[in-house]
Amino acid sequence: MRVISGSRKGLRLKTPKNQNIRPTQDRIKESLFNILGIIDENSIVLDLYAGTGNIGIEFLSRGAMKCYFIDNSYEGINLIRENINISNFNEKSYIYKKDVLKSLDFFSKNGIVFDYIFMDPPYRQNLPGKTLEIISKKNVLKDNGIVVVEHEKKLSLGNRILNLIRTDERDYGDKIISFYSLITEGEIK
Repeated sequence: MRVISGSRKGLRLKTPKNQNIRPTQDRIKESLFNILGIIDENSIVLDLYAGTGNIGIEFLSRGAMKCYFIDNSYEGINLIRENINISNFNEKSYIYKKDVLKSLDFFSKNGIVFDYIFMDPPYRQNLPGKTLEIISKKNVLKDNGIVVVEHEKKLSLGNRILNLIRTDERDYGDKIISFYSLITEGEIK
């Protein structure tokens, strides 16, 4: 696992010692960031179910202003901390060992909104749909923001989840990357 581009290009990150955490594969990560394009230097990122911190660190390497990392496992939090230290992004990173759905409530209550939200939740728990609903209800995505969901191919997410609409979907074998944005007034039917 490595940083693909930006200020930390080529930097190797620590990987999990067991199968409880599934880092996003480099080929999928590279494709994801090719789709997203240039990351604005004022971007605020939320890496949910962050695992190793791999994706949030890639956002920071590509110029994002700050990233919040949320994971509920001690192993994940420890890996994220190690990888933040390795990449020297301590001042741009906020790491929380917290339930993802509760963290969205915290951000909402504190007026924290995001340009990018990435999530790769544990499989077979229907967490992507639940998490997208909470993101929509809590209004934590900026008007022009993007939610990226990495999920198993077997899980079918809706084209529309409350005020979020799927704008793109890419197939990577047994995984799918789905992109959601807020519905604009012209898209409301």
